[in-house]
Amino acid sequence: MSVLLEPEFQGGILRSHIRRGFGVALWVLFALAGAKGQTAGAPATAPSTAGQASPAAPAQAADTATQLQTQLENLQKRLQDWPNLGRYHDANEKVPPPGPGENRVVFMGDSITDNWGSLYGKFFPGEPYINRGIGGQTTPQMLIRFWPDVVALGPKVVVILAGTNDIAGNTGPTTIEAIEDNIMAMTQLARSSGIRVVLASLLPVTDAIKPQTTRRPPEKIEELNQWIKDFATENGMVYLDYYSALIDDQKTFRKELTFDGLHPNDAGYAVMAPLAEKAIAQALQ
Repeated sequence: MSVLLEPEFQGGILRSHIRRGFGVALWVLFALAGAKGQTAGAPATAPSTAGQASPAAPAQAADTATQLQTQLENLQKRLQDWPNLGRYHDANEKVPPPGPGENRVVFMGDSITDNWGSLYGKFFPGEPYINRGIGGQTTPQMLIRFWPDVVALGPKVVVILAGTNDIAGNTGPTTIEAIEDNIMAMTQLARSSGIRVVLASLLPVTDAIKPQTTRRPPEKIEELNQWIKDFATENGMVYLDYYSALIDDQKTFRKELTFDGLHPNDAGYAVMAPLAEKAIAQALQ
């Protein structure tokens, strides 16, 4: 199967995704700036046939300009820190080195990881586990922050759950192969630093609560999960199969385990937690 990426290839992937992500963001930024200028600088609407302008027009224009300004500021912030390195910077500074015999684990992921313990479920109370999920993120963003948010914290194990937002196109169109490349690069960074790797399957989705499968086609989730399983098995890593435990007989996310058809609820995390514990124990053997 696939061979782990060499450092120079991993670096190429990193540079490529930075260029692509910044390019898309710049394009949107300039488009919004142009739209704002057109809205704020356009001449007043011609009077109506009755000789009176609509009293709501100036207020609507002002609201539009304010919304565009807010969007512009948000995009500027995102451009300045596309991978969101600042999210955990201060928290990372406060993490002490692992103690003797400490089996520290870092969970790297997107909102499914980020929500664990903060929105739903309990995040392994009493265990030396560190949550480094960021909602909405894709694998190129995780790859950029993998060193400060995982390697620098000195864990024995990293649990990587990533890819669903890539499929959804959160940072632009991509391919399954590109997602695989980024996952391979993260595993190489971990293993070259003596960190054992647990690769988690993507979670299923369902349209039973709100539409999810258009942006995340189930066949693409299954395709990526099969690759993750094969890659982990053939490279001596642990495959953590959340997917099989969360699906119904239609291979969709069981309604009682999710609050929106994409993210787990308390019951969903209760199913996932022992599976994660078992995979971590296997990685530590």
